[in-house]
Amino acid sequence: MDRFDAMRVFCRIVERRSFTLAAEDTGLPRSTVTDAVKQLEARLGVRLLQRTTRHVSPTLDGEAYYRRCLSILADIEDAEGAFAGARPKGLLRVDVHGTLARHFVLPSLPSFLEAYPEIEFYMSEGDRLVDLVREGIDCVLRAGTPEDSDMIIRRVAMLDEITLASPAYIAAHGLPQHPDGLAGHRMVGFHSSSTGSLLPLEFIVDGTLRNVAIPVTVAVNAAESYVTAARLGLGLIQIPRYHAETDLAEGTLVHVLPDFPPTQTPVSLLYPRNRQLSPRVRVFVDWLVKVFARQNSEKALH
Repeated sequence: MDRFDAMRVFCRIVERRSFTLAAEDTGLPRSTVTDAVKQLEARLGVRLLQRTTRHVSPTLDGEAYYRRCLSILADIEDAEGAFAGARPKGLLRVDVHGTLARHFVLPSLPSFLEAYPEIEFYMSEGDRLVDLVREGIDCVLRAGTPEDSDMIIRRVAMLDEITLASPAYIAAHGLPQHPDGLAGHRMVGFHSSSTGSLLPLEFIVDGTLRNVAIPVTVAVNAAESYVTAARLGLGLIQIPRYHAETDLAEGTLVHVLPDFPPTQTPVSLLYPRNRQLSPRVRVFVDWLVKVFARQNSEKALH
């Protein structure tokens, strides 16, 4: 193993806090990963990692060496990527909110993989703010306003939100005409993963955002259960319009209070600030921005 490959292995161990996980990520035998670190330590004459039966962490020298390795490896990738014909390659790990994955990422993914056949794509689904470096994730796609973090946040879209109810619910409770007339109505509660509390309904009234909390029939913390509860007539919900297109077309849900929409929901890509983007991450970020731009353009035409 050459010196630069050993640096890559060492960086992965630091990021994953595990020889085993680093070996899985790099596709190398664990013994090879262990030997690479031993050779680095012998060459440098310092101990780079603290090892216990459960945990691996960098020493002070190891942390300093890790930072230098990141800079060196980023320069190498940039230099190699600058030549005509150089192709992004390797394993790309992204974490995407489930509904965004199914409605935006997956339908367009074949074109991305056709353009970059040497990229191996791995996608996990979630809605929490993952520790990208520790969990080996290159970037995440999230709906909503991201929490303060040391990551770079790139806005890729603003999604229209709408208020919905089932025909059965409207038959039982009536069709509201104004947010002030929601007395006697109920909503399906949605637990925020970031705050742990129920989200109120939002309405823009005369240009001003108004939060309205009404009684909750049932509370959930997953998008699909939230929509299913509304279809069953358990209350009002608010979701991005794209997620409701099929229900609106089939009549299983009805658009309520269209003159008083909720605020739009931002969609953002997040990736580590202290690491230069690899070519495979850079092309994915640029591609995903275009996917959302195309979706917004098609929506405007209709």
